[in-house]
Amino acid sequence: MLDGTGWSLASLTASPWIYAVVSTSILLDVFLPVLPSGILVVTAATASASASAVVSGGAAGVGGASGAAAAQAPYAPDLLPLLLCAAAASFLGDLAAYRLARRGEGRIARAAARSRRLATARTRLGDALARGGGPLVVLARFAPAGRSVVAFGAGATGRPARDFLPWSALAATVWAGYGVGLGRLGGHWLGATWLGACVPVLALFLAGSLAAFTLRRTAKARSARSRAAGPGAGAGAGVGAPTPAPAPAPAPAPAAPAA
Repeated sequence: MLDGTGWSLASLTASPWIYAVVSTSILLDVFLPVLPSGILVVTAATASASASAVVSGGAAGVGGASGAAAAQAPYAPDLLPLLLCAAAASFLGDLAAYRLARRGEGRIARAAARSRRLATARTRLGDALARGGGPLVVLARFAPAGRSVVAFGAGATGRPARDFLPWSALAATVWAGYGVGLGRLGGHWLGATWLGACVPVLALFLAGSLAAFTLRRTAKARSARSRAAGPGAGAGAGVGAPTPAPAPAPAPAPAAPAA
């Protein structure tokens, strides 16, 4: 049976409203990067996996005692609906941020622009995200505030929707699958305990740190290439090259002697 710590963790997800809570947190995370949307996904998946293990063990119990205990287990979300809700909310949040930035209006967009965490992410990552290719959109979904930088940057720079939204959908699916998968493994191995949730959360933070490190390296490499190309381009165009001195005027011819 689960101990007191396990029940306290399960109580956080012991309601069908957990789907709405997770979806709302992920949807707003693009505007408020401080929301713990990833932690909620992992915690709900951990409780779901642990509850499934209890039910499976109860079904195989002897004399029906374990089955009765499983029947009294608290509610836990199903993994597939949790995965679909997380992926859909992530994509819809990106779409909303992209549209707001594309129009250049809205209180939410201005409030997000004043976010300290978002400003820090912009400073660290430079323009590698806003101008990067599709794989960077997927990688940025794991970096802290990287999702916000990408969505707002793509809209502000006028990036076509056909170039951004498909990659955003892929990033949302990969991120949601990673979080749910971590929670499932933690719930099966460690049960619905705080340890079972903390280990997957640490793995989630590790992925975010690796993604941020990779993006910073990409930004620095692009900046170095731009600086290296700058002087060459300027010299070729004559910018910064010494201006040649004007040719001296020819000396006047000597006057002919008088007759």
